[in-house]
Amino acid sequence: MNKPTLVVLAAGMGSRFGGLKQMTSVDEFGNSILHYSIYDAITAGFGKVVFVIKKAIEEDFKKITAGLDRHIEVAYAYQETDMLPDGFRVPDGRNKPWGTGHAVLCAKNQVSTPFTVINADDFYGRSAYRTIAGFLTQEHGDYEYAMVGFRLRNALTENGSVARGVCEIKDGCLAKVTERTQIYKQGSDAVYTEDGEHMIPLSGDTVVSMNFWGFQPSMLDELEQQFPVFLTENLPKNPEKCEFYLPFAADNLIQQGRARVNVLTSDETWYGVTYREDLPSVKAAIAKMHEEGIYPDRLFD
Repeated sequence: MNKPTLVVLAAGMGSRFGGLKQMTSVDEFGNSILHYSIYDAITAGFGKVVFVIKKAIEEDFKKITAGLDRHIEVAYAYQETDMLPDGFRVPDGRNKPWGTGHAVLCAKNQVSTPFTVINADDFYGRSAYRTIAGFLTQEHGDYEYAMVGFRLRNALTENGSVARGVCEIKDGCLAKVTERTQIYKQGSDAVYTEDGEHMIPLSGDTVVSMNFWGFQPSMLDELEQQFPVFLTENLPKNPEKCEFYLPFAADNLIQQGRARVNVLTSDETWYGVTYREDLPSVKAAIAKMHEEGIYPDRLFD
């Protein structure tokens, strides 16, 4: 079986990397979280990485990823606001990208194997990549998908609120994802609020989505079919800000009974720079992983 492909969503990055959290160095060699993600994917057996970016950041982004093609096949796909199906045009005043579902759709011509989708600025951990690669390299039906879910207690920051997709699981498969946009750490558990006043408890054992998906190529065809339907329904209501999210597209297939999304849980700790104050703890955690031999002194020597 062909090695799986890693699709990295990076089009949301700005045109100047110097002060942006996504490309901030997290070790003494100048590697960002993105470099650790690629290293983990290579060790897990991925054979190709596709970076979804904007043309405006292409030159700078390729400087950051220079040399990776010596270790894995590298391709680039581009997400632009004017990349729309026939019959649609960019609404006046629209600058916002069309969302994660559209971003993956933009990579369609670069993906021919089972594939994983990740965010460029999230550290998911070595075992998460091995888990999803193990699934994708087995024989599955065309609509047998997967998601690596994280324990909520391992996906929080000490420095403020986070947004997470709270998963409902039935018989080992995803039944529903509910987005909670204001979750706060509380000991080994958490609370969330929808109105800014009332706090509702959430167990630290709750499984949450961190946008770490495993799909068969069929998902690309489904995104291509769903996107114009989404535009028809949502452009009249919210032309400047509506977004076609990847979980929304996956949930459509689940609710129609056409796809199964297996939930593969991970006990890894997520790291990210949601707030500037998160950076020291991320650097300390990665330094500890180097000390423990999880990573070599230099990732890509």
